[in-house]
Amino acid sequence: TTHYPFIVVVAVNSTLLTINAGDYIFYTDWAWTSFVVFSIAQSTMLVVGAIYYMLFTGVPGTATYYATIMTIYTWVAKGAWFALGYPMDFITVPVWIPSAMLLDLTYWATRRNKHAAIIIGGTLVGLSLPIFNMINLLLVRDPLEMAFKYPRPTLPPYMTPIEPQVGKFYNSPVALGSGAGAVLSVPIAALGAKLNTW
Repeated sequence: TTHYPFIVVVAVNSTLLTINAGDYIFYTDWAWTSFVVFSIAQSTMLVVGAIYYMLFTGVPGTATYYATIMTIYTWVAKGAWFALGYPMDFITVPVWIPSAMLLDLTYWATRRNKHAAIIIGGTLVGLSLPIFNMINLLLVRDPLEMAFKYPRPTLPPYMTPIEPQVGKFYNSPVALGSGAGAVLSVPIAALGAKLNTW
C-alpha cells in the first residue's frame, strides 16, 4: 500500500518538473517559434518521468497514466486562461498520451525489458511527440490572427509572432523536433533508469 502514495507524489512532482522544462503549453502567439524547443524539452522530460515511474511500478500502462496527469494539469491551465476572457484556441493542450502509450507498449512487448524500453521506447517518444503536436497545432484557428487579437500582457518583444517559414523539410520544425527529441530521449531515459536504481 505504500506504493500508492509514492505513485501520487512522483506523478505530481514529475509533472512540475516537466512543466518547468520549457514552454509546456502551446500559447497560440508563440506556438510555431517554440515548437522545436518544446519538442526537445517535453519528449526528454516525458521519457525521464515515465521511465522512472514505470520501472518503479513495473507495470506497463504507468507511462500513459503519467501523461494523463500532465494533460489534466494543462487543461486546468487552459481553463484558467479561458476564465480570464481568452478564447479556447489561445492555448493548445499538448499531446503526450499517444507517445506515452508507445512507451508502455514497448515495455510490454519486450517483456518488461528496461533497456528496450529506454532505447526503443525513448526513440519512439522522441519521433512521435513532435508529429502528434504538429497535427494538434494545425487544428488551431489561425494562430497569427489569435496572436495579434489576444496578445499576452507579458509577451516580450523578441517573441513577437512572425509568419513561420516551413517550406523545406530540413527547415521543418517537425524534422528538427523529431530528430533532436529522438536522439536526446534515449540517453536521458537511461539517466531516469539510473535514478530508479539508486
